[in-house]
Amino acid sequence: MTARETTSEHGVTVRVKHRRNPYDYMLTDEQLADVLLELGLRRATSIWRNHTATTAAAPRDPYPRASMGFVVMDPTSGPWTPDAQAVLGVITVGQDGHRFLGNAAAKASGHRRLGRNYGEAVLVDPHLCGSGGFRYGHSAEVRGVIVGASSQSTDQDLFEAGQLAADFVQAIAEHHLAWEESRGPGDWFSDADAPHADYLGMVDFFALDVAA
Repeated sequence: MTARETTSEHGVTVRVKHRRNPYDYMLTDEQLADVLLELGLRRATSIWRNHTATTAAAPRDPYPRASMGFVVMDPTSGPWTPDAQAVLGVITVGQDGHRFLGNAAAKASGHRRLGRNYGEAVLVDPHLCGSGGFRYGHSAEVRGVIVGASSQSTDQDLFEAGQLAADFVQAIAEHHLAWEESRGPGDWFSDADAPHADYLGMVDFFALDVAA
């Protein structure tokens, strides 16, 4: 697990830490932490701008706080992986960002379980929540990347979570393209490329039947 901390141009503290690195074939732990830190700085700029904006300039009114907590789930983890182990990393923006990580994690966990924005279940399908009076609220998913965010209004949390997820997908895609270009042509699959399952074991029965 690698952590990073810096301060945005507006003096907002950004902290990141990841617990999984499914991209270690192209990014070291330190490089992945740097990716998350850059994404956190983008959110810090957005949060500060919308916290200090007039009503007309901010999405869904000015943000009540200059702090937020984000939980990013690992899109490569299988459904059998417990939520606590399926967290790729966390990002906090502002001095109070850590206070909202529990709520952000609850949203991301509910989204992962139901396969859709957890805020919809809170509003229309409370029988799926089973959480009493605790309302989790909105989460976001962009191309398989689930992000929970908390501290603003529900719509504002959804907006920031969606932006972070989209930025994460774009950043990983750019790094992967650079890795492909530097690696050159090669086989799509090898034994060393099977971190989650015994892929060859899934089809060895066919090879054995053919050989027989």
